[in-house]
Amino acid sequence: MQVNERMKNRWFVWLLAILGFIGASLFIATLLQTSDNTLLCSVTRTKTSGSELYTNQSPIQIRAILHYATSHIVPQQSFSEISVTLNVLKSLNRPCNFLVFGLGHDSLMWASFNPRGTTLFLEEDPKWVQTVLKDAPELRAHTVNYRTQLREADELLAGYRSEPACSPAKATLRGNEKCKLALHNLPDEVYEKEWDLIMIDAPRGYFAEAPGRMAAIFSMAVMARNRKGSGVTHVFLHDVDRKVEKVYAEEFLCRKNLVKGVGRLWHFEIPAKGNDTRVDERFC
Repeated sequence: MQVNERMKNRWFVWLLAILGFIGASLFIATLLQTSDNTLLCSVTRTKTSGSELYTNQSPIQIRAILHYATSHIVPQQSFSEISVTLNVLKSLNRPCNFLVFGLGHDSLMWASFNPRGTTLFLEEDPKWVQTVLKDAPELRAHTVNYRTQLREADELLAGYRSEPACSPAKATLRGNEKCKLALHNLPDEVYEKEWDLIMIDAPRGYFAEAPGRMAAIFSMAVMARNRKGSGVTHVFLHDVDRKVEKVYAEEFLCRKNLVKGVGRLWHFEIPAKGNDTRVDERFC
């Protein structure tokens, strides 16, 4: 019990520090964007009220602090693994579009790291979505219906090259029913936004009848390659100690795009294919 309590306290102190840093950064950025006169007035204030300090934090950050301060459940990723994604968000230094596969005990944390951006969660279990959103209505989540099962992983990997709808040159997502690895029926918002960061930590992939992450990995590779805007797409894949995650990552996300590996997390930076026809021959 003492060990669990120490772990809970460690996570809370760490999360509080991170959220405080983000809040302070947003506050400083706001000051820098004001006129010189306003900035001077701000600097010469001798006292700041408690309510002003409180409003420097976004509502989702306040909710996250309260949640982790009063819960015995901590995020499933380790401190080092979480820091990889957080450091990318900090380096981008702007509101981001952050797509997360999986809704769970770490969702408030991810959303609080991107308080001015769009953070959207995709979850396979509709009942679990209702349970989580009941306690955290600020979160945004959609249910995903998967067409795959983990026991099909080897067959799907061996056969996708013979299906033109799965080919690197022609693969699309929305409405692509011919390619079983394509997530063809996601909400329009998922297809229409360009996602700066994508976290793949779901669906379940630890028993034969589970959906597995094959379709999520393939589909996010397609989405990242088809990016129209500038920059790369940051894709984070968790549980790479498992065979399917590792093999599918090497097939579609590509070793050459792997920039960091910490614990059971791999971080890829995937460039858009643009007009380069050479990348149409294969994913990697």
